[in-house]
Amino acid sequence: MKNEKRTKRIATYVFLILVSLIFFFPFYFLIVSISNPSIDITRGKLLPGSHLIENFKTMIETTPISLSIWNSALVSVGQTIISIFVSSLAGYGFEVHPSRGKEVVYNIILLSMMIPFAALMVPLFRLFGTISGIAPALGIDTLFGVVLPYVSTAFLVFFFRQNTKMFPKELIEAGRIDGLSELGIFVKIFIPTMKTTYAAAGIVTFMNSWNNYLWPLIVLQSPENYTVPLVISAMGSGYTIDYGSVMIAIFITTIPTAIIFFVLQKYFVQGMVGSLK
Repeated sequence: MKNEKRTKRIATYVFLILVSLIFFFPFYFLIVSISNPSIDITRGKLLPGSHLIENFKTMIETTPISLSIWNSALVSVGQTIISIFVSSLAGYGFEVHPSRGKEVVYNIILLSMMIPFAALMVPLFRLFGTISGIAPALGIDTLFGVVLPYVSTAFLVFFFRQNTKMFPKELIEAGRIDGLSELGIFVKIFIPTMKTTYAAAGIVTFMNSWNNYLWPLIVLQSPENYTVPLVISAMGSGYTIDYGSVMIAIFITTIPTAIIFFVLQKYFVQGMVGSLK
């Protein structure tokens, strides 16, 4: 019996190690490739090279990577802050404040998750074309134009409502007894109490915004407004591609999301598990 359990345990660990190696390999190849010339990368060389500095210089000289990182940071941070605040306010309101017909509205919001973004591209572009004529700073070819469609998402509204179900309603009653307004209860009690939920939502929103490609490709037209995915895509669309500089650009742009995830991963797990209870 003990030998059978031991065999199963060894088989489990071997399987997990193999799966981990499979998932880790693309990142390993990225790390190795940033120091190799383009020809070695296309050949699939799996050992580090000596062209790291050359690849870095080529990327800096030929690509506005620093400007694109700044643009992506503005878009991602702005979208994250606005989106989680608006969505959490909506999720909190749907769960805490009863009203006639709110479930109908909530179900309509959830149904919007089933509409593919490809079906919304043309209407959104026409809408922002109209906005450009009224408020140019919010329309096409602006960073605000990238953020506005994601001010609130159905997933985040659902996510915050599910977590609000676990929020102690006694705290709300205590806040009302102390004379706090409904907005004061939300800001001073709900937000600090649900910090793990906000951390999980912030990680998901930031990563989605940082890696967003399709909508920025449609709405941004000036190279000085390009975000990171657009610049990296442009690097790989030339007649001759310098894969070394492409790889080092990808590596640099993965650092912010990796740092955010590893710093907040404990809260991310707690927040995601909490939403499923």
